[in-house]
Amino acid sequence: MAARDIDMPTADAGGSYETIPRGPTLAPSKSLTLCLGVFDVSYSNHENTEKVPQAKKGKANKPIKPKSDSGTKTTGDVAEILEEKYGVMDAFMFAHEPDVAHELEDALAGELENMLMGAPLASNPFQKAESAITAMFKQFLSTAAIEHMGIESVPTLAALDGVNHRLKHPYAKGNPRRPSFIDTGMYQSHFVAWVK
Repeated sequence: MAARDIDMPTADAGGSYETIPRGPTLAPSKSLTLCLGVFDVSYSNHENTEKVPQAKKGKANKPIKPKSDSGTKTTGDVAEILEEKYGVMDAFMFAHEPDVAHELEDALAGELENMLMGAPLASNPFQKAESAITAMFKQFLSTAAIEHMGIESVPTLAALDGVNHRLKHPYAKGNPRRPSFIDTGMYQSHFVAWVK
């Protein structure tokens, strides 16, 4: 693909997107911002009650200790780490900016049409677009589209090794390969897009 001289969206505050103004505008300085983020929920490491297979003579079986404390990270922490290291949400916007713009345009056009037909104004005219963009991002991760964008260290080594904390043995060598950034599934399932 040949390089083009185009204005790209800029990211503010780790996932808020605002288009760059093109030329002089007479409109008020208020603007809409598309925000991409996650609901901040704690990851919980369930206590492992498995016993050591066979106790030494004269010793009792003890539970296996967890690798980390329960609830030490949240989906917000993970989203910040992934954005800093891989730019997951930036990559999504780069790949789907026209689709995102189309969804926002359709939502506004639908709301304007409803208003012209005498319907009351919706409390959130972008609700349909927000929902579509949220689903688009979740599919972006599920289909591993980010793995074909040339981002350094993607696909991740954990994805290639099949590390999956939804399984009983997350690090087992026989685990199937999974898409990058879907280990527990919480980052993907708690993603949300909104307009402010």
